[in-house]
Amino acid sequence: MCVPPLVSWAPMDRHLLAIAVGLAAGLLAALGWLLRTRPWRGARPRFPVVLAHGLFGFDAIGVGGFKQDYFRGVVAHLRGLGVEVQVPAVPPAASIATRAEALAEAVRALPAKKVNIIAHSMGGLDARYAISRLGLSDRVASLITVGTPHRGTPVANAAASVLGELLGLRRWLSGVGVEALFDLTTDHLADFNRSVPDARGVHYACVVGVGPRVGGPVHPLLRPGLTYMRDRFGPNDGVVPAASQRWGKVIATVHADHWAMIGWSDGIDAPALYERLSRKLRSWGL
Repeated sequence: MCVPPLVSWAPMDRHLLAIAVGLAAGLLAALGWLLRTRPWRGARPRFPVVLAHGLFGFDAIGVGGFKQDYFRGVVAHLRGLGVEVQVPAVPPAASIATRAEALAEAVRALPAKKVNIIAHSMGGLDARYAISRLGLSDRVASLITVGTPHRGTPVANAAASVLGELLGLRRWLSGVGVEALFDLTTDHLADFNRSVPDARGVHYACVVGVGPRVGGPVHPLLRPGLTYMRDRFGPNDGVVPAASQRWGKVIATVHADHWAMIGWSDGIDAPALYERLSRKLRSWGL
């Protein structure tokens, strides 16, 4: 005697089963993303974020009603997530010591007990000097540097050689407040690193830019430096070799040029990068 199956799958039933399996897979993937990113925890860290700009930088510039931040699109994005953000301006081309004094003064003027500094390029050196040499360690919980030339850059070496030695303009440039290029040479930063130790109690970390992947976008003005340094010094962001950018814990390596890391060139989503850093600070309890 032949017993009929308890369930008979018609063609339409099989389609419904496939749809159900697909939905279940999607739900499991979404659950995995939620568990990894934990967006319900929010992006706001315990302490305010201070964004420190680099060489020739600014807090924001504008003509008429049009305004652009140095950290392009980043400030509005973080504030939209509830992050308290401050963007102090320091002398754009002055020495590290001079810029650090302005940064320290700006941080001390804030009502917060402590701050987290996220600094791009030369701003990372300003922050390190302010923390170590100007007594700012009691006001800084963490320093994350982004594309900072901690060990100098060949670009500064070349500029200092041409302007200072070949053209003899160093004294004149110093007289008009343009000393930064000479402070970013590899020789100067070797001395700097010996005299500016990390402060105890401050969490140091960094983001390293290694340039876009093959065929990826790079700002035309940075392409020559990117190619030159890649052949002689390895991965770089068009301004700073990757090896020079590492200080503290490397928390991200991005395929982007030096300006893409602040939203002024294509290649990465800069606001998303800084949101990621803000979430990282929150996960550290800072």
